[in-house]
This record gives sequence, C-alpha cells and structure tokens, in this order.
Amino acid sequence: MPSSNETPPIVPAAECTTADGGDPVIGQVKWFDPARGYGFVVAEGVEGDILLHGNVLRDYGQGSVADGSTIHLICQMGERGRQAVKVLSVDVPEGPAGDTAFDELSPIPDDLPYLPARVRWFDKSRGFGFANVFGDPVDVFVHVDTLRRFGLADLTTGEAICLRALDSARGRLAVEVRRWEFYAG
Repeated sequence: MPSSNETPPIVPAAECTTADGGDPVIGQVKWFDPARGYGFVVAEGVEGDILLHGNVLRDYGQGSVADGSTIHLICQMGERGRQAVKVLSVDVPEGPAGDTAFDELSPIPDDLPYLPARVRWFDKSRGFGFANVFGDPVDVFVHVDTLRRFGLADLTTGEAICLRALDSARGRLAVEVRRWEFYAG
C-alpha cells in the first residue's frame, strides 16, 4: 500500500474492481462527444470499453477531451460494464488527434471568416448548445470551453453573436465565439 505521499500504482484495466473507489488505469480516449455527454476509453488488456461520462470529465475541470489522448483514471465495474469514476490526468496526443478538426490549443486559421449567427439554444449546465449562421441551415455546435477561451460564460437563446467555425467529422464546430459588438464594431 503506497503512503499518502505516493501516487497509487497504475494497474491494467482488466483488473478494475468494484472495491472501495476502484483502481487507477491508463487508457486511450477512443472517442468523446460533448454533445452526447460521454465517450469511451480503451485500455490494453481489457475486453470492452470504459465509459467516460461528461460529468466525470467536468469534475476534472474539462468539458471535452481529444480523441487519442492518454487518460489516467479510476474505474469501477458498474451494472453495464466498466466506467470511469475519476480522471487523474489527461495527456493530449502530439500531432493530429483522430478526426478532431480543432484542438483548443491550436491557432485559429487567419483566413477563417467571422460569421454572423444567432444562438439557437445553449445549456450552461450541459456545457454546450447550437447556433445558426445567418443564411445557412447547418447548425454550429458551441462548447462552453470555447466560450471561456474568449471570455464568455453563457449565451442566451436568440442572442446575436459572431463566430468562426470549422467542419469536423461530427459536424460544424465553433472554434471562436464573440459578442455581436465584436463583429459589428
């Protein structure tokens, strides 16, 4: 048993138990969809995936995680399989990450235009919402982390905003969101 100053040992995911608090595991994020509020982690030596719920990730302080990231977590066996109960750390992969079109730390392309849009809906407690670009029927996914990156905390339905968006494998994604005054000014 490690002392209180030592990091608990990392064990293979196959050894996840229902014991007090579960066991530490290292795995790779298979995929995570902020719109659905969950994703899955794969770990060597385990049959099946480990459920990573958005609430567990938010408890760690993140609203999303890049596909392919190495994730250290505590997992327990639940009624429907293994699930993460606590995230200990996340290491973002170097280079392109799966089908992710944008990494929060990546610079936004200079030629990406600002688009006038209106908030269709945004639920701060869920950490996401959607906006409509004027004249374009395709919804744009807006994540709370993107808002925070540009100094915003919340959006209201019908609010006029300007945004910059990229197309990803899962749809159009806002990579910058600003108040309307930023665009109009």
